Amino acid sequence: MTDMAWIHGALAAARPQAVAALLRYFRDLDLAEEAVQDACLRALKHWPENGPPRDPVAWLIMVGRNAGIDGTRRRQREMPLPEEAVLSEMDDAETQAAERLDGAHYRDDVLRLMFICCHPELPATQQIALALRIVSGLSVKQIARAFLVSESAMEQRITRAKARIAGAGVPFEPPGPVERAQRLGAVAAMLYLIFTEGYSATGGDVPLRAGLCEEAIRLARLLLRLFPAEPEVMGLTALMLLQHARAAARLDARGAIVLLEDQDRSRWDTTLIAEGLALIDKAMRHRAPGAYQIQSAIAALHVRAATPQDTDWVQIERLYGALEHLNPSPVITLNRAVAVAKVSGPAAALALVEPLAPRLSGYFYFFGVKGGLLLQLGRTDDARAAFDQAIALAGTAAEAAHIRMHLDRLEQQAAAP
Repeated sequence: MTDMAWIHGALAAARPQAVAALLRYFRDLDLAEEAVQDACLRALKHWPENGPPRDPVAWLIMVGRNAGIDGTRRRQREMPLPEEAVLSEMDDAETQAAERLDGAHYRDDVLRLMFICCHPELPATQQIALALRIVSGLSVKQIARAFLVSESAMEQRITRAKARIAGAGVPFEPPGPVERAQRLGAVAAMLYLIFTEGYSATGGDVPLRAGLCEEAIRLARLLLRLFPAEPEVMGLTALMLLQHARAAARLDARGAIVLLEDQDRSRWDTTLIAEGLALIDKAMRHRAPGAYQIQSAIAALHVRAATPQDTDWVQIERLYGALEHLNPSPVITLNRAVAVAKVSGPAAALALVEPLAPRLSGYFYFFGVKGGLLLQLGRTDDARAAFDQAIALAGTAAEAAHIRMHLDRLEQQAAAP
């Protein structure tokens, strides 16, 4: 028997390449998705008994291609045949398509698919939502959480994007250099959302879906090869590297979350850190600051600190202020509040956090941060209420367990004589 957790992880990591290759083969977005879904179901049936294939991506592509062809043939049998003269002049389209697929370097197809999804025919919000659904296979619920909107609103957004692509006859060919440059911002945003989904693991009980993180980093490196002088691509890649470098220390042996200040820094990946620091230093020399560069600069300050006490929170708070000015967002303000608490105390931080309630009422981290600040201020009843709301919004068992730890501590304090 094969470990089911490994199989689910392999399918999640292989899905983007398989969808991209089959989209190039079928030239039909829905058909490519359905074919990969069929292949994944067959993998869940056969891999536990037979063991995984040497190349899960190639297996999904071949099985998905055959499933898609079978489905297409069934549908075509229900349609009238064209005239004999037309049939006699047709090439063997299936053979050509198979040769095109089998001879392709499908591992680079995902980046190409991202640029296709970010077509200017679509509004920016639809571009990213569609790509997250098609490329990474995130559920509507997961994407809605990333955008802080309702599931129904996100479902409508994705449906409209698919309908617009079908109606406009958007080509599934790789865009040229000019088109790539025009779509770069949307592709970068999408990559970071894919990385964030893997990093936060909102999609299941297995934390840190490393496959998504590693795929996002791989694609960011490919993007950097396309745009080697673009400082924001350097900043994006550096940000992912510096965050992923801490992955081994983010959970304890029981799978519980370990906060940054409590992590064993000897477990951080020094190779990834060195690569990330070199990239952010190179990006800064361009003197064209952007959101990803600022975020990676914040991450760099954390990894450069030998101990938690060495962290330059003053500079981190300033960087968050610059990021907030450049890209106003309630989530950025919430992050800045954490730094403000270190510099100016919990009362000043809470003053920043409380006005965010209307916009972050469905956000787990809002109530976690708020509860922590209230706890520092000795407002235990209010802290308990905030922690209860955080647990209700937790996306993973590890998140919920982390908040319960604070509640247990409050109960112990209340019971103490």
